[in-house]
Amino acid sequence: QVQLVESGGGLVQAGGSLRLSCAPSGRTFSAYAMGWFRQAPGKEREFVAAVRWSGGNTYYTDSVKDRFTISRDNAKNTVSLQMNNLKPEDTAVYYCAAALTGGSSWWKGNGYDYWGQGTQVTVSS
Repeated sequence: QVQLVESGGGLVQAGGSLRLSCAPSGRTFSAYAMGWFRQAPGKEREFVAAVRWSGGNTYYTDSVKDRFTISRDNAKNTVSLQMNNLKPEDTAVYYCAAALTGGSSWWKGNGYDYWGQGTQVTVSS
């Protein structure tokens, strides 16, 4: 069984920073891409950022460009999301996900196979 475990969430003031990390546990697997998603109260889950495991190509939703950075560590098999200049509208549960193949438009948030349980990020004004 594959599990993705997120860490690094918390409470931060507007303008502050947080770094989320995601590590797999259980059965090993090779991901084609890894992504971060978020879901705010009363809203649908939305795509935030993704990185292709081989090559490191990155993609972001417009609202986080120039503020968030997704990265992967091949040696540790982890993916991180550095979030700077956080805004109250960034408040959400953040989920890590893995896409095993590149057949779907993973760079837009489609085709993800494994999901983490989520970590809460709260940004106060």
